[in-house]
Formats: sequence, structure tokens, C-alpha cells
Amino acid sequence: MSDLTELLQAAQAGDATAADKLLPIIYDDLRRLARHRLAQERDGHSLQATDLVHEAYIRLTGNHELDWSSASHFFGAAAEAMRRILIDRARKRMAQKREGNRQRIELTADMAFDQSDERLVKLDEALDALHEYDGRKANVVKLRFFAGLTNEEVATALGISTATAQRDWQFSRAWLHSRMV
Repeated sequence: MSDLTELLQAAQAGDATAADKLLPIIYDDLRRLARHRLAQERDGHSLQATDLVHEAYIRLTGNHELDWSSASHFFGAAAEAMRRILIDRARKRMAQKREGNRQRIELTADMAFDQSDERLVKLDEALDALHEYDGRKANVVKLRFFAGLTNEEVATALGISTATAQRDWQFSRAWLHSRMV
């Protein structure tokens, strides 16, 4: 794990050799994260796991303000980058539908609206509110829901006990549900 952390830090500092060595090492883990996240997306989405991994990797390695203190920090940031990519795509689809619906309102009052995009945006807003309320609990949700980690893996990544990770997960699910209904 320390070799991976060293490679992450070197790549973040602009070492092209480290970046070339890094991608093959973390690629399978990033694809697993992407597949897990895309499995929760609406049917018929056009984004593939490979595309999501590449876009997230570009965002992560292009942000020189971040300092990769550990591999778990990197994978948490990768899960957050994937979440942001999917939220941005959902918002764009919703904006296109609203624009298209404006024209259809004159023709018919029966407008179709894909609620999965709306629910994803609501989840994002609720998660932002949870982060303001309790950042650790929001991080637990990001790692569990978006990265597909177990409570044990979340506990290790965040430096908390497994019991605390479980309690935070249970609380956060209820908290988010109450904000989304």
C-alpha cells in the first residue's frame, strides 16, 4: 500500500513515469468502482465503465491542489469524481428535457419525465446537506454507495471502527431518505 501511495504522490507532483506506472495498478479497482456505480444507474444510460474510469482519472490527476495522503484517500476521491460525473450528466439530461418539455407544453399537458435523473439530483443535494451536517457520515455514504465498499473497508479508509461505520451508514440512509421523500 505504501508503494501505491508513493506512486500517487509522485504522479500528483507531475512525475509522468509514476503516472504511467500508476494506471495499470489501479485500473482494475477503478473499473470495479465504476461498474458498481453504473449498476445503480437508470436503464438505458449510455456511459460505459471504461469511459467513467477515464473521465474520473483525468479529473483526479489534473487536480494539482489535492495531495494523495493514502491509497484510500485516492479511491475515496475517485468515488467522488465518479459521483460528480454522473450528477453532471443527470443535470444535463434534465435540462434538455425541461427545454424540450417547454415546447411540448403547448401541444400536450402529458409530459414524460424520467424520475431516475431527478432522484439522482435529489440524492446529490441531500448528500451535500448531510455533508454540512456531518462530513464523516457523508463520506461513509460516498464510500458505501458510490464506491461499493463494505463497512470494514469504509472503517479502514476513514480510520474509524467498523461499528461506527455501520452506525453512520444506518443513520445516513435514514437521514437521506427523509430528505428525499
